[in-house]
Amino acid sequence: MQLIDTHTHLYLEEFDSDRNNVIERAIKQGVRGMILPNIDSTTVKPLLSLYKQFPGNCFPMAGLHPTSVNKAFEKEFNSVEQELKRGIYYGIGEIGIDLYWDTTFRDEQEEVFKRQLQLAKKHKLPVSIHTRNSFDIVINIVKRELTGDLRGVFHCFSGNTEEAKEIMDTGFKMGIGGILTFKNSGLDKVVKGIPLNHLVLETDSPYLTPVPFRGKRNESSYLTYIAGKLAEIKDVTAEEIAEKTTNNASELFNIIIK
Repeated sequence: MQLIDTHTHLYLEEFDSDRNNVIERAIKQGVRGMILPNIDSTTVKPLLSLYKQFPGNCFPMAGLHPTSVNKAFEKEFNSVEQELKRGIYYGIGEIGIDLYWDTTFRDEQEEVFKRQLQLAKKHKLPVSIHTRNSFDIVINIVKRELTGDLRGVFHCFSGNTEEAKEIMDTGFKMGIGGILTFKNSGLDKVVKGIPLNHLVLETDSPYLTPVPFRGKRNESSYLTYIAGKLAEIKDVTAEEIAEKTTNNASELFNIIIK
């Protein structure tokens, strides 16, 4: 059984003490592909270091996270543009709009999000989209920018049936993570009605740890628990979940896992 974690921040300091062990553990559990979304210019170096160390398993993305956007965003945006010229990235992310922590730079977040979608079309790369308290704004921007060259995933999907339908109508995937295992999330009922061809799996580690490890640091090896829960909800085998979601992720991000 082979799995792809489409969203994991393994380069962050939470893994400094045992990063290699975490990655080896994931590989042993069948999580052979780990896609690394960037945050801002401060995380590029550790992200690329991990990619160079595990080139067949860790796949880098370039992007500017919405919570790193402020009035002086041009320098950070230019950094993303420069990184993309390297030609080593598999997607643009993590991008989007976050109005949960701070709404001060809402206009700037919208502008940067739109520009990064346009970069994705220019470079023919998929995007990983972060939405928090911002789904309506994000989906409307995506619809305005939507062309045949724009594709990607709504990372950490936790929305309702109507939002799932809007995403499917754009041709985007939904990233399903640890929230699926939370007892009262209600996501199980929504996901039950979403065809598997619209789904990919993710951990968002070190965050959003699935049951039975909730409250502890998340890691990519725990993707097996998310796959198992999805199999239970869909009444299929974990092997079928792995095959379908891995194929979806491989096609979306144009990666081959070893």
